[in-house]
Amino acid sequence: MTSRSRIALGLGVFFLLGAYPVWNGLASSADPERPELARAVDSAGATGCIEDTTWMKANHQKLLNEWRTSVVRDGQRTWVSSTGTSWDMSLTGTCLKCHANTETFCTRCHDYADVQPTCWNCHVVPEGGQSEGGQSHE
Repeated sequence: MTSRSRIALGLGVFFLLGAYPVWNGLASSADPERPELARAVDSAGATGCIEDTTWMKANHQKLLNEWRTSVVRDGQRTWVSSTGTSWDMSLTGTCLKCHANTETFCTRCHDYADVQPTCWNCHVVPEGGQSEGGQSHE
């Protein structure tokens, strides 16, 4: 075998191995099933959210970061939604009133999206949740 053929063979193997992740991704056509989330219900039995579902799916993380900054740095504690309703800027006092069980709501979606939010580093883990160390706080 000449050095030219060895180089060609080596390059061929290199490109085949390098392209494997792309081929593997294209070959697996099965998308993971979207999680079934528990419907939010507050203690008074009302349903709904501070904004519509589509907006909340896309923007809740930005909203929570804005709330954190507004409350901690600016001392502002009231937020007005697009419908004109005023809400207390509070993860535990507003969001978790309806989304009380993190296991059936937050965790399912965050696991699907493969994200690890840091909410529970500062906030009390609600019913059904896990702390960073994996210990349940029920």
